[in-house]
Amino acid sequence: MELRISEGSALAASLTHHRDLHTGRSLWSSRRPPKIAISHLTRTIHCDAVVVGAGISGALIAESLSDAGLRTVILDRRGAIAGSTLASTALLQYELDMPLSLMADRIGRRRAERIWRRSRLAVDALRERTERLGLQVEAVTRNSLYLDGNLLDARGLEREAEARRRVGLEVELLKPAAVKERYGIRGRHALLGFGNYSADPLKLAAGFLNVALARGARLYAPVDVADIAAHADGVTVYSAQGPEVRAACVIMATGYEMVKGIPRKGNRICSTWSIATRAQPRALRPNMPMIWEAAEPYLYIRTTPRGEVVCGGEDEEISDSAARDAKIAAKAGVLSRKLGALLPWLDTTPAFAWAGSFGDSPTSTPTVGRIPGKPNCYAALGYGGNGTTFSLMAAQMLRNTIVGSGDADADLVSFYRKF
Repeated sequence: MELRISEGSALAASLTHHRDLHTGRSLWSSRRPPKIAISHLTRTIHCDAVVVGAGISGALIAESLSDAGLRTVILDRRGAIAGSTLASTALLQYELDMPLSLMADRIGRRRAERIWRRSRLAVDALRERTERLGLQVEAVTRNSLYLDGNLLDARGLEREAEARRRVGLEVELLKPAAVKERYGIRGRHALLGFGNYSADPLKLAAGFLNVALARGARLYAPVDVADIAAHADGVTVYSAQGPEVRAACVIMATGYEMVKGIPRKGNRICSTWSIATRAQPRALRPNMPMIWEAAEPYLYIRTTPRGEVVCGGEDEEISDSAARDAKIAAKAGVLSRKLGALLPWLDTTPAFAWAGSFGDSPTSTPTVGRIPGKPNCYAALGYGGNGTTFSLMAAQMLRNTIVGSGDADADLVSFYRKF
């Protein structure tokens, strides 16, 4: 029996909801784009695995599957790294947007602890794999400074520290005097975490794509997937351009362009805004950590090896790109003022300002695994705020599921979970 992803009798115009995923001038888009070999899909082809999406999720998944020996094809309706990866601020943290202590209240302590442990492992694995492959992506290991806010006050940070220590995560509670002495930030309690990661998101995605391509994977673009026919022994991927791709399985890694016909698990599209300053390395303190707030909306800050300061936040539940883009100038001003209030010795004038769409989820966790009722069809929905961390987690889980004996944590993020 053949099943259509679109749940329709005729081919859809596109299997995903098209979105303008970013607008403005991001720090990464101002740099020379990495070279990636792209082909045109002109005939029906056969392979083991089709990855739909050539952003950071598709890149990590394709590299992992090609490493497992699968003949891998990547399809993208735009081209390589042309979607939301361009808007990423690339704070690659293990800390989820929902604090561990609050997540435990929401979904149970054991589940919450397993999710946080796996997120910690994913950050470590991303760093280790990037280094092992020899990728030059402006990567830096950084600590993270989590400031008190309207989500967690000083007592809430103490409870959060206890929750993290219980699962073996190293943290340090800092009182305002210590935060001021070490980082120059006045009047805030903080929780210091260790061993997070940052990188140039374009170089990171391109690096993993190019490793996959060097192993024989093929990237075709522009290819708009119109529908997928799933059956017991494989899938047929139909393109709006005409040619088909026939494979043993397909993985939807379309980022924040939601796929029609599959459960959303409470995910929704929101908007975020970001700025980056000019390079000012002399103004930065040595080993400056990533900074973010236990607040809604929260501010998050990172630096680059060149000395730019990247600041984002002010998230809103806006899915319309025109409404999102109309706020770029105003949001850039707010971010600049908030950054200046927190770190007053910096020049916070925006040299770059941009907006992007991202996916949120009720528990700040992704959805990864088999699509219900669609044999040989998988999806990686990296919603929840930790996009690249979740992308690496998805790459591991999907490889383990498709070519291995399964993944020990797959139940935490599957389409079949009850939370």
